[in-house]
Amino acid sequence: MITYLDVQNLQKSVGDRILFHDICFSIGEGQHVGLIAKNGTGKSTLLNILSGKEDYDNGTLVYRNDIKVGYLAQTPQFDPNLSVLQSCLSLAPLTLENPELRAKQLLTQFKLEEIDKPIGLLSGGQIKRVALAAILLEDPDLLILDEPTNHLDLDMIEWLENYLRRNTKALLMVTHDRYFLDRICSIILELDDETMYTYHGNYQYYLEKRDARVLNTNANIAKAQNLYRKELDWMRRMPQARGGKARYRKEAFYELEQQAKRRQEEKATRLEVKSGYIGSKIFEAEYVSKTFEGTPEKPTPKVILNNFYYNFSRYEKMGIVGNNGTGKSTFIKMLLGKVKPDSGRFSIGETVRFGYFSQEGMEFDSKMKVIDAVRQYAEYIDLGGGRKLSALQFLTHFLFPPQRQQDYVYKLSGGERRRLYLCTVLMQNPNFLILDEPTNDLDIATLQILEEYLENFKGCVIVVSHDRYFMDKVVDHLLVFKGEGIIDDFPGNYSQYRQWAALPENAPEQVVEQATTNKKYVSVHRRRLTFKEKKEMEELEHDLKCLEQEKNNIEVALCSGTLSVEELTEKSKRLPQLETELEEKEMRWLELSEIEQ
Repeated sequence: MITYLDVQNLQKSVGDRILFHDICFSIGEGQHVGLIAKNGTGKSTLLNILSGKEDYDNGTLVYRNDIKVGYLAQTPQFDPNLSVLQSCLSLAPLTLENPELRAKQLLTQFKLEEIDKPIGLLSGGQIKRVALAAILLEDPDLLILDEPTNHLDLDMIEWLENYLRRNTKALLMVTHDRYFLDRICSIILELDDETMYTYHGNYQYYLEKRDARVLNTNANIAKAQNLYRKELDWMRRMPQARGGKARYRKEAFYELEQQAKRRQEEKATRLEVKSGYIGSKIFEAEYVSKTFEGTPEKPTPKVILNNFYYNFSRYEKMGIVGNNGTGKSTFIKMLLGKVKPDSGRFSIGETVRFGYFSQEGMEFDSKMKVIDAVRQYAEYIDLGGGRKLSALQFLTHFLFPPQRQQDYVYKLSGGERRRLYLCTVLMQNPNFLILDEPTNDLDIATLQILEEYLENFKGCVIVVSHDRYFMDKVVDHLLVFKGEGIIDDFPGNYSQYRQWAALPENAPEQVVEQATTNKKYVSVHRRRLTFKEKKEMEELEHDLKCLEQEKNNIEVALCSGTLSVEELTEKSKRLPQLETELEEKEMRWLELSEIEQ
């Protein structure tokens, strides 16, 4: 096999922080390689180095002489005055026949029809698609892709997946889309703890072997730590006059010390943050319609919702999918009251408390420390049952080690900022989470933590996402936005929906039923609430509202500075009693709510 790229003992630091050192790997003809690492550990930096856009400190990087490399940056840059077509053609090879025809075909496949429009007027996602079309038009021998699926809708992701699977060119890519990674790549590189590890297999193979590696590494570190303690005692007792044998033992001690102080990896403990109490009424979309008027470029009005009705259930975990521009984010903004419908309304339950993670993210004070950015929202997170988690502990769970928490926000990578934003949303104890494209720019490790969090979340969830793996893991019901106000209501996850949608119209009923049944999500039959239990649940909901109101009133009064000593004493005694009553009634309400109504 011909080696296209050979990397030996590569090292890169940013300030006093080492991203990686002495990493070695190679990519050969026809190999499809995936690169996995946590946000902020140097994935994009490494790709920039390989593409010649960034320098490195030490090591060697050798390409085969006649190799042609195509690089898709995470945030592509074009001359804003060029048209979409001109931008796409800017990388076209001189040897390509009919480059304009091929460029138009690729742009059409990426749903970019306004090819004469200045690229400076496009959204970030559209520019990413133009760049992807330009790279494919370039037809390089080695493709280097940084998050190629970001901002692509599901149809385009599947088209690109099939294209790259059939492609025999060499490929190195960073992606958080695990189905995409699993189906395309046969070699996985993992950048972890400043070191590169190579796995000759797909993503599923990597998961198995990585677990084995972590267990073995932890066992070796534990063994080294035990031996280190003994050698440390010897070093302290060793006389000043050292012989040759002592000198060799001393050198071995320092090597042992380095191994013993390596980071020991542990699986993050399950995080079960207490969600706020949520009543039986969540929200009802009451015959909602929304249409955006046409523009000079696109005079036809754009229908988002047309007399849409939906009654959302307690504890429902819904996914919203559809091509870009079909109205998914607009629907979310109408639910949150950020966009007004033309007719109809959203009726929201009184106890619903939204937590919203938007595509746009949020602006942090870049000169603020990470830990302080989170402490603006809460010093402690309520886990229920009297247990609390400090802001520092919560951030550590979401892969911000204590040292990183003391860094300033401006030092964070784009993915780390998204992770920090996610922490600020989750730690406010919402009972209804709305996540709009949460997987963009988050690393796989963070996605795994978020998936586990959502699986155990005692509240409602709506997820808008193009990440098929994430959707399959988290949701059990879909709204499929098809455009022009047409919405399919599908009782299953995304893979089930694709299987069902691929069936011919005349498929036997048995085949259709099999396609929409997933053992993982089939509900276990539970008994229904008795009449007495229903009455108890109604009373609990009333009591909880009253107790919450009384608690709020007492907290306001205690902060007012107008209470007498007697009143202050009385209310201070009542507050812990209230919290105990609330917790007991919430626990009983949760027990009843687990029974199918």
